[in-house]
Amino acid sequence: MSETTPSGSTDAELAAQLAEVAGAILLEIRAEGLGIVDGRELGRRGDKAADAYILDRLAELRPDDAVLSEESADDRTRLEASRVWIIDPLDGSKEYGLPGHTDWAVHVALWERGQEITAAAVSQPTLGEVYSSGDSFADVPPNSPLRIVVSGSRPPAFTDDVAAELGAEVIPMGSAGAKAMAVVRGDVDAYLHAGGQWEWDSAAPVGVAAAAGLHCSRIDGSPLRYNESHPYLPDLVICRPELAETILSAIAKHSNESAVSGRVAMAREYVNALLTHDATKVRFAPDAWRVENGERTGDTGAFISDELENGQQYRGIIAIRELTLREWGESVVARYLLDLGTPGQPPAVTVFVTEYFGIPAGEIQSILAIIEPHPNDEETQ
Repeated sequence: MSETTPSGSTDAELAAQLAEVAGAILLEIRAEGLGIVDGRELGRRGDKAADAYILDRLAELRPDDAVLSEESADDRTRLEASRVWIIDPLDGSKEYGLPGHTDWAVHVALWERGQEITAAAVSQPTLGEVYSSGDSFADVPPNSPLRIVVSGSRPPAFTDDVAAELGAEVIPMGSAGAKAMAVVRGDVDAYLHAGGQWEWDSAAPVGVAAAAGLHCSRIDGSPLRYNESHPYLPDLVICRPELAETILSAIAKHSNESAVSGRVAMAREYVNALLTHDATKVRFAPDAWRVENGERTGDTGAFISDELENGQQYRGIIAIRELTLREWGESVVARYLLDLGTPGQPPAVTVFVTEYFGIPAGEIQSILAIIEPHPNDEETQ
């Protein structure tokens, strides 16, 4: 049941208000910073400002509710709460930092125990639109041919096979919210994703899409569950309800996706960041620490994140090979070969790395790395 504030807002109305104002804040920051600072830094500025606004308003208007936000530390008390707001203050931060892009959004959703998502809003500020689970939605005709939207950077491996079987056109796009709202508007007929997402990526889009009468599920047809111990939710299907059975059958036929846990996914993002120098998708606990070969090399999450992006010791990494990841309990161990040298040239040095990650919740708490010399490939043959 919707709860009202002293101002008379229902949960759905509050979600829409928060998403709209946060979107206005993001537009202002973007107008001031686009072209002046690099896109990644601009996204961080926007994320921080929008997150602070939403958290402040929720603390004022829903003080007894818990919050799970992409930009805030994971407070585990949410697991005992009956009401949890799940927010992504800026979904599509990469697109936000690029001129001319409209495919970024603000997500605000409310999870209630026993009911899943009960109120949600997605704002697309550059379009001047806010979509809410409290809205009335008109029926829209299907496209001919069918149109499927997928991630522009990480489309599912089965995309081409599924599209061929359905005779569908594939459209790449950023932001989960933007893709889901394209289905709500009828611009496309389905949104398919596999390979990694978090609860804040899909909670609000799913809440709005479900209110619009669309089918929403995992790619195997199972329900989407939120406020879980580890907030990793790697795949989803949002589509016109009459297409659900056909699309799910096609995915089952063509998908060979191997599901990984949130802990494994987070450890993999850290290893990838060593090579890309982009730690945007790596979540650290505020007091995270790192030890490499017995030497303390990080005492806070912010420091480790900055080192991944700007530390000169990582600039010589040219390849990461033979990566394996294993999980047990709250820990993940990664083993891989790391090549050092000059891009485009054979590696000057190869080392063998074993890293132990402590990931009790949705953030990396600790990293213990052992780095050993490794013979050149030709010497091992």
